Amino acid sequence: MNFVTHLECANCVTRYDADKVHNLCPACQKPLWVKYDLDALKKKFPKKALFGRPPTIWRYLEMLPVRDVEKIVSLTETITPILETKRIAAHFGVKHLFVKDESRLPTGSFKARGMAMAITMANEFGTKRVACPTAGNAGGAMAAYAARAGMEAYVFMPEDTPVINQKECFLAGAKTFLVNGLITDCGRIVGEGKAKKGWFDVSTLKEPYRIEGKKTMGLELAEQFDWELPDVILYPTGGGTGLIGMWKAFAELEALGWLKSPRKPRMISCQSTGCAPIAEAFKKGDRFAKKFENAATIASGIRVPAAVGDFMILDAVRASGGVALATPEADIPKWMQLASSREGIALCPETAVCLGALEVLLKVGKIKPTERIVVFNTGAAQKYPEAVREHLPRVDCTKPIEWDRI
Repeated sequence: MNFVTHLECANCVTRYDADKVHNLCPACQKPLWVKYDLDALKKKFPKKALFGRPPTIWRYLEMLPVRDVEKIVSLTETITPILETKRIAAHFGVKHLFVKDESRLPTGSFKARGMAMAITMANEFGTKRVACPTAGNAGGAMAAYAARAGMEAYVFMPEDTPVINQKECFLAGAKTFLVNGLITDCGRIVGEGKAKKGWFDVSTLKEPYRIEGKKTMGLELAEQFDWELPDVILYPTGGGTGLIGMWKAFAELEALGWLKSPRKPRMISCQSTGCAPIAEAFKKGDRFAKKFENAATIASGIRVPAAVGDFMILDAVRASGGVALATPEADIPKWMQLASSREGIALCPETAVCLGALEVLLKVGKIKPTERIVVFNTGAAQKYPEAVREHLPRVDCTKPIEWDRI
């Protein structure tokens, strides 16, 4: 049973028919929310209905926009594990530090959630051709799900996007183009091509459904914590769909009466000093962020100099009592190595900035050592070989081993 009532602009609150295809709000060119009949959902979908369902994002089907289950496009988007990290916690002097590891999803990142939902809904609407700009993982995910659905896919990415992301788009059959610019330039090309090429634009927050896929991170987290949410969530922020989606999930769960407490986590939006539009806007008290000039970071997924959902990110952060901040770009490899060497968890460079943020916020008292803290690892470190430039010592196996050097 589907409980969607309408689509609604996150800015001007104009309502739109959910049975029709939409990108941004025609009235103000801002993102659209999917709205549900939460009263009916509360009556028809009790928490106990989850018992025995498969451990995938589709276990929350009633809280998602899908109307026809036969149109679902899936690569089995499993529930991702929450790992307690005692040695990393000890390094920071905190008691309860957890990592939710999104790298276990198809294509190795959290982007699988959003693209599974976006391509599923495109499939429902009969779409045959899709396109997106990408800083890396989104393009690979879209290409894979489009291939799964039998759709034609076009991907535009900055020419310095990690090579693995370039290759995975090509291998999935997407028409893949390198652009001598940033993701915003790629987004402009996708927008201009809608009329000329007839594709549907699945850019971040430029259609209503990727956020619904990302929302499942919040639904899973609540269920995994037995419906009592953690105190703090640190989240790497580029386009911000995941942070916005989780905040939406928590509000919907509260309306359903599923949460044990009305207390919600403080949402921490984490960026690098190499690209920090949201952090800068938060610092200034602005609701809309200015474009970040000369954006440059090895954390390609958060190299988003202008996010269409900037105000949605900042609204969620402020409503939660959280903060948005940027930490030094140069520290990213250090935090990646710390996580892997202490716990064997391969953090992507985007998530590494969260550890930098945690260090800062503990020092200034914004996070207490006794609180339950969750960091989202949004992708696999193995997809970013360019992010760590190690210099390993060599051993010449044709000569006697110099054991004093080992």
